Amino acid sequence: MDGYSIDGQRKQRIVVGVSGSLGSLAALHRAAAEARRTDRELLAVLAWLPQGGEHGYRLAPCPPLLQVWEERAAARLTEALDAAFGGAPTVRLTSHALRGETGQVLVRVADRPDDLLVVGTGTGGWLRRGLRPSVTAYCIKRATCPVLTVPKPGSPARSPASAPWWSSRCTPSPGSPGTR
Repeated sequence: MDGYSIDGQRKQRIVVGVSGSLGSLAALHRAAAEARRTDRELLAVLAWLPQGGEHGYRLAPCPPLLQVWEERAAARLTEALDAAFGGAPTVRLTSHALRGETGQVLVRVADRPDDLLVVGTGTGGWLRRGLRPSVTAYCIKRATCPVLTVPKPGSPARSPASAPWWSSRCTPSPGSPGTR
């Protein structure tokens, strides 16, 4: 795929991160709807890493295992696309399973200013974010194109009532020291 149309114009794309999770399927559906609405090409990307990460693989490289992991990633991407579209999608779709950290891969692929990057928002709480940084936050901070974040279906809207118990303790009340 060269990225250009017949008349020599660069194709506009919507890049969407896909993992097979409920949040990524919601992002895939939203990206497909946006692709239909704007007549853009949809590029579905699944990022994968060797078991044990890149550092572990460098310590003990095994090309046959790497091939197995790559094939599993491609199969996971195909399964996610089948789950989302149930067969043939109704948009121009290209898919790639690419090796690397998810945020880095998505930002690298969505490298054009006229691209739209669509990502699902994670469900992890503060503990999970501490162990594994947010892909959504990474993409928002580093992407050179607009980023559309899609909440996981059924995610409760954040309201003061659903805020964590400690948030009210961290917010100074009017008249307390340090407020005007």
